Amino acid sequence: MDQARAGGAARPRGGREHAMEKPKVARGSIDVTFLVLVLLLVTFGLIMLFSASYANAYYHNNDSFYYVKKQIVWVALGIVGMIAAALFDYRWFNKLALPIFVVTLLLLVIVLFMPASNGAKRWIWLPGGGSVQPSEIAKFAVVILFARLIAANQDRMKTFRYGILPFITILGMVAGLMILEPHLSGTILILSIGAIMMFIGGTDLKWFAIAIICGVVAIGVVIMIPGVIEYAASRIEHWLNPFLDPRGKGYQTIQSLYAIASGGLMGLGLGNSRQKYLYIPEPQNDFIFAIVCEELGFVGAAIIIILFALLVWRGFVIAMKARDKFGAMVAVGLTVQVGLQALLNICVVTNTIPNTGISLPFFSYGGTSLTMLLAQMGVVLSVSRRAALEKE
Repeated sequence: MDQARAGGAARPRGGREHAMEKPKVARGSIDVTFLVLVLLLVTFGLIMLFSASYANAYYHNNDSFYYVKKQIVWVALGIVGMIAAALFDYRWFNKLALPIFVVTLLLLVIVLFMPASNGAKRWIWLPGGGSVQPSEIAKFAVVILFARLIAANQDRMKTFRYGILPFITILGMVAGLMILEPHLSGTILILSIGAIMMFIGGTDLKWFAIAIICGVVAIGVVIMIPGVIEYAASRIEHWLNPFLDPRGKGYQTIQSLYAIASGGLMGLGLGNSRQKYLYIPEPQNDFIFAIVCEELGFVGAAIIIILFALLVWRGFVIAMKARDKFGAMVAVGLTVQVGLQALLNICVVTNTIPNTGISLPFFSYGGTSLTMLLAQMGVVLSVSRRAALEKE
C-alpha cells in the first residue's frame, strides 16, 4: 500500500515479462463499496427522473412513463456493459487506446455535418431514430490514451517532449472539434480531466504555464470563427443577469433558482415539485438537480452530493491499489470525470457558472451518456478485480 501511495501505483511484478503477458479475464473480487455507490446513484437517478419527467412526458407524449421506460432500458444495457467491462481485463485498453481515439476523432468530425438540435451539432442521428453523442465517447478515449502515455513515460513526465507536448496536442484536437459543435461544457470537462491526469501523472508544474498560454492562444483563434464568439458571449451575459431576458435565454435559469428556493431545508416532498409542471423546460435533462432540490430540499441534495464524493474517493482508493500505472490512471480519470461533471452540472443549475448544457451523471435522461458511464464504471471495477486477483 505504501508503495502504491508513493508512486501512484505499484509497478508490475516480474519486470517486462509480467507487463507483457497476455491479458486474461480478471477473476479477483470487485470493489463492493464502489459498486454499491454506483447502484445507489442509478436508483436515485431513476426515481428522480420519473418524478421530474412525468408531467412533461404526459404533455408531449401522452405517456407519463415515456422517459423513465427508455431510461430503464438504457440502465439495463449499461449494467450489462458494466458487468462485461468488469470481467474484461482493462489492460487490453492499453493496446486499443490509439485506435479508439482515432475513431473518436472521426466521429467528432462527422457530427459537424449533422443537423443541429437546439442550436448545436452534438448528435450523430442513426437510421431508425437513434443517436450517438461522440463527446461522451471522447471522454473515455482521452482518459485511456492519457493513461497509456503516462504509463509508458512515467520516468519522463517532467520533460516537455513526453510530459506536455503529446497531451496538449490531444486536448487541442478534441477541444477544437467540440467547440465547433459548439459544446462548451464538454470542452471544459475534457480539458479539466486532462489537466488533472497530467498533474497526478507527474507533469512538471512549469509546463502547465506553457499549456495555459497555448490554450489562451487557441481559444483566441477559435473565437474568431463566425458564430462561436456570439454563442459564448450570449451565455456569459445571461449568466450574469438572467433577468435580461426572463422569457427567453434567462428563463430556464430563473425557473431553476425558483425551484431550489422553494425546496428549503427538507423539500416539498417526493413528487411534489411545482416547477416541473412545464415551468422548467425538459426538467429530465440538465436541470434535474433543481427538481431534486425542490422535492428533497437541502438535505436530499446534500446526500446526493455526498454519494458522488464517496464515489470519487473510492475510485482513488482503487487507483492506489492498482497493480500498474495504466490501471491507476484509468481509475483516476474515469472517477474524476464523474465528479467533475456532477460539480459542473450543480454549478450550472445554481447559476454559479454559465449555462453550458451539461448533464448530471446517473440522473439526467440520455442513452449514450448513461450506457457509456456505466460501462466506464465497469472498467474501474476491472481495475479493482485485477488488484484483488494479484493480491491473492
